[in-house]
Parts: sequence; C-alpha cells; structure tokens
Amino acid sequence: MPKVRRSRKPPPDGWELIEPTLEELEQKMREAETEPHEGKRITESLWPIFKIHHQKTRYIYDLFYRRKAISRELYDYCLKEKIADCNLIAKWKKSGYENLCCLRCIQTRDTNFGTNCICRVPKSKLEEGRIVECVHCGCRGCSG
Repeated sequence: MPKVRRSRKPPPDGWELIEPTLEELEQKMREAETEPHEGKRITESLWPIFKIHHQKTRYIYDLFYRRKAISRELYDYCLKEKIADCNLIAKWKKSGYENLCCLRCIQTRDTNFGTNCICRVPKSKLEEGRIVECVHCGCRGCSG
C-alpha cells in the first residue's frame, strides 16, 4: 500500500501514531476518486471526496485542539504537507463555524443570490420534516 504523500523531510515524533489512520483515509480517497459516477450528477460524484477530506482534516484538528494528543510540530507538519486543510481548520476555530462541512458552503459567490448554502440554515428555521441536502458536498446540515 502506498504511503501518505510527504516531502523528503523526515516527519516529527508522533507521526507513527497517526500514520495508520491517515493511510486508511488516503486509501478511501483513492477508492472514491476511481469510483464510477454513471447515473450521478457531476456534483454528486464529488461528495465522497469532500466527506473524506473533511474526515482527515477533522481527525488532525481533534488530535491537536481537543485531545491534545499531538505536538505543535507534528500539527504544523501536517498543515505544511497539506494532509489537513488549514483554511477549514481556521474556520472551525471561529465561533459559529465549529461544524462547517466544507468551505464552499460559506462562499457567497457560488450561489445565485449571494447567500450561504442551505445546509448552513439552522434546522429550527426550516420547515418541519423537510430534508435538506447541500448541493456542493451532500451535507445534511452543518449549522449545528
């Protein structure tokens, strides 16, 4: 099985603890990329990739900020090597964005009326029994 892509610089201490999980997520990513997409909309075929990208980034975020299980050096290494998305983590640290699924959901230029994605609307403000699904990433509500 191929390793998680990284530079020639040796990884910091603690890498061996997170490497198996990252390799497993990388394998899932490869499977999602090669999965056939016949019968799906173009955006639907990208949903599994967004989901795995979110999982990998959330894994690194939780290890550093919540569980304090990895060092700052290893965290910075993961961001520098683009194993985790530093822009998504920056949003997660801000109030109101703790459960954000992807950055496309808050980009107003991607919508017709210059607003956020429907998955950012709180469930209490939506009609009762209405199922909401994000067009960009398939999220069913990341507003909390």
